[in-house]
Formats: sequence, C-alpha cells, structure tokens
Amino acid sequence: MARGGGEGNLLKVVQLLPPELVRCSVATFRIDPEIHKGITVPVHLFPWRRVYHLSALKAAGALRALIRREHVDIVQTYFETSNLWGGLIAKLSGALLLSSRRDMGILRKTKHELAYRLVNRLSDRVLAVSEEVKRFCIEADRIDPRKVSVVYNGVDLQQIAAAGSQKNPFEDAEWAGAEHIVTCVANVRKIKGIDVFIRAAQIVCRELPNAVFLIAGSLYEQDYSLEIREMIRSLNLEKNIKLLDFVDDPVPILKMSTAFCLLSRSEGFCNALLEAMACGVPSVVTRVGGNPEAITDGETGFLVPVEDSAAAAERLLLLLRDPQRAARMGEAGRTAARTRFSSETMIRNLLGLYGDLMAEREKRR
Repeated sequence: MARGGGEGNLLKVVQLLPPELVRCSVATFRIDPEIHKGITVPVHLFPWRRVYHLSALKAAGALRALIRREHVDIVQTYFETSNLWGGLIAKLSGALLLSSRRDMGILRKTKHELAYRLVNRLSDRVLAVSEEVKRFCIEADRIDPRKVSVVYNGVDLQQIAAAGSQKNPFEDAEWAGAEHIVTCVANVRKIKGIDVFIRAAQIVCRELPNAVFLIAGSLYEQDYSLEIREMIRSLNLEKNIKLLDFVDDPVPILKMSTAFCLLSRSEGFCNALLEAMACGVPSVVTRVGGNPEAITDGETGFLVPVEDSAAAAERLLLLLRDPQRAARMGEAGRTAARTRFSSETMIRNLLGLYGDLMAEREKRR
C-alpha cells in the first residue's frame, strides 16, 4: 500500500464501515509505515517477492489460514495483484470474492489478461468505480452485466469542513499570495498527463504571467519525472510551476486554489476531482473514464479532450478572468459532491452490495 487515490479510497472505506455491521481488516503485501500508523483496523502483512517464488506460496498459505481462522465472509480486492493472486486465494479459502475494477485496464499486461479470464469467472461480484469502467468490464472483459455493480468513490465532507477550522500549513508558502492558483493533485505519471498540464500552464502564463500552477503528487515514475522537470526548465516556467511532492491532505491547498486541473489520459473515477468539487473549486478535467459522470460540462466544471492543452488553457482562462462564474461553477460542484458523491453514500451502497452477496450465498445453501 503506497500513497495514491485507490489506496486512499481503501483506507477511507475501512475507517468508515460501521463496526457494528462489518468486522473489517486489511491484508497487504507491503505498506508505507506512515499509512500503517493511521489505520485503526487490524493490518495483516504477507510479504513476498514475486508470484513464482516460494515466498508467494508461503504467503498464500498464511492468507488462506487468516481467512478461515477469522471466518471471513467477503474478500474485497484492489488492483491487479490483489485481484488475481488474492482473488484466487479467497475463493480457495471459501470466501465470497468482490473483485474491484478501478481503472480502464491501464496496468494490465498479457499475463494479467489471461489470469483475469479465470478470476472473472470466479468472482461473485465485480465492483466498478464508474459506469465507464463497468462498460469496459462488459465489453473488454466479457463479464455478465448482472455481475458488475457500480459504487462511486466518496469524499469525506466532514473532513473537508474540519480543515477550514485548522491552520493552513501552506499559508506561508512563497506562492500563497498569488492571485491565481491552479492545482493538480496527482502522482507524476504519464497517464496523468502532467506534460499536457504544463503546456496548458505555458499558454495561460502568456496571458497571466503571475499565475501559479501547483502539482501535488509523488515523483512516481523516475524517467517521466526527470522529463517533467526539464520541461518546466526549458519553458522557463520555474517561477510559475511548483512541484510539491506528495501532500498527505490536499484540502488546504484546494481551498487556496482558483481552479483544479487534471488532464489525465485515462481515469477510472478521480478522488482528487471529488475533493476539489467538495471544496467548491471549479475544475477543468479531460473527458475520460468517470469524469463525465462527475462533471456536467459548463455547469459543475469543464470537460476537455485528451491531449488538448489549448482547450484546457482556454477553459482555465475563462475561470481565472471571471471570478463570479468560477464561484458559481464551484458552488454547483460542491452541491454535486454533497448530494451524489459523499462518503456516506459510498458506504451505504457498499453495505447494500455486501448484503446482496450474503443473501445470494444463503440462497445457494
């Protein structure tokens, strides 16, 4: 478990599931110590080097023993290795398998495709984070539509409200006084379109030379991160673009921002977008994955084509030059986050799905 949107969603789920209804724990292969410290449910570590290694066989035995000893009803898996390796062990251990799909297959290799054919048959239900991901599951993976359920990510509105009453750790940053702050919350990966974001920033800065663009995320891919640093330098944008590295809680930055911008090449359903909406920050995002399900173009944010830095810059300039329009759009986004994408809604839908799985098992007995 590293620091990313999917991991953040998992942590939110295990922290918010009501303990009187669900006895929840986390099983993982490795975990960032900082993340481990913040988890209040039991965490079980099963370290191994690779699938075809004795350590993986030992971990499989230990995981199976845990599932049987703790009388686990449902194993909910995240990401490729968990879905495939963990999913197989779950079924061999007698648990129900809820297999998650959080993206459009961007991390898959040929070996994954072959393994998913088996896991898709074994899964009791497949959990998609958006209708677009569900469509991918049906069309690309050939999963029975009745087997795929959609539960959107949820944003913790109480946490966001509480952030407003605390000291902002970024209020003394050298960029904090900028009139226009555009924030991108994403790890520096090619799939996140950080290079497109920089090209859009270049266009905006020609018109608004004092605008500041923040990138809050780990330098995840080394070669790409070096490319991004060189791009910022070669475009003479060091004064305008700030690489903040990973930010544990981006809410204080979002509350300082004039706009949120994420120009991903692919998405499942973006947690950072939901946080921006909940903070009342108008957004410019690409028309990929679940983004069109979260954003109503021109009302709660702007949708732009993939790779189109000019279109993104145009929409950003509309927001930066028209504060009243930006405020209206931000408030509409806040309302959408509150009514459709709250963590309470996510947990309620998950509990309903768990209940359906348990009822189906009882019918088979």
